[in-house]
Amino acid sequence: MLTESEKTQIREVLEEAKQRLARTGQHALSYSMNHERNIGRDSIDESMEEEIFSTEMRLHDREKYLLSKIDKQLARLDSGFIDTCESCGEVISFKRLLARPVTTLCIDCKEQDEREEAAVEQAGRGGALDASAGEEMGGAGATSDE
Repeated sequence: MLTESEKTQIREVLEEAKQRLARTGQHALSYSMNHERNIGRDSIDESMEEEIFSTEMRLHDREKYLLSKIDKQLARLDSGFIDTCESCGEVISFKRLLARPVTTLCIDCKEQDEREEAAVEQAGRGGALDASAGEEMGGAGATSDE
């Protein structure tokens, strides 16, 4: 259970991050509104400009997503559940919340999620050896006496 002082610290961190994201969101909006199209330039210059614009918009989308996570955490803080893991119900440490204030998982559940993601990613890359790969490496029925 977090103390009032700890809750205040986390609220300050979340509010500061929210204000920072709002400022960068304003810059992104201003950039997109004032984005000028220079007609008649060569296609390489236009392509580079579009790529930069696209990257800016993707970053803006990520910031909007983070902003929604901050709002969710502020609601969890107000309801008194910010330090409760959404997966297992265990307590999330104050140090973890201070380091990553938008976290909703305790360290054990987060590590488990990352292991599962890595396993799925590895399987997607063909990381599992199949029978044909084993045959190529040592031949069918090859054994080691070492």
